[in-house]
Amino acid sequence: MQQQSADQQPTIIIYGTPWCSDCHRSRRFLESKSIPYQYVDISDNPEAIATVERVNNGQQSVPTMVFPDGSVLVEPSNKALASKLGL
Repeated sequence: MQQQSADQQPTIIIYGTPWCSDCHRSRRFLESKSIPYQYVDISDNPEAIATVERVNNGQQSVPTMVFPDGSVLVEPSNKALASKLGL
């Protein structure tokens, strides 16, 4: 997990699970572009599960990515992620 320090701008939060291949792919994509993020494993985290379900109409869809501007992408392709980030 990459951590955000006090002097960094807000980062993307990725809600995911260890077994999710799309979560791994999205994280690798961000790392390859040196984009900081915070990873939250929802496996045994009721608060994180509730957040994911709230944004996904009751579904535990991962990765759910929350951006500093409050926007959300769910299960984005690398292309969609690059577009969102202006890459």
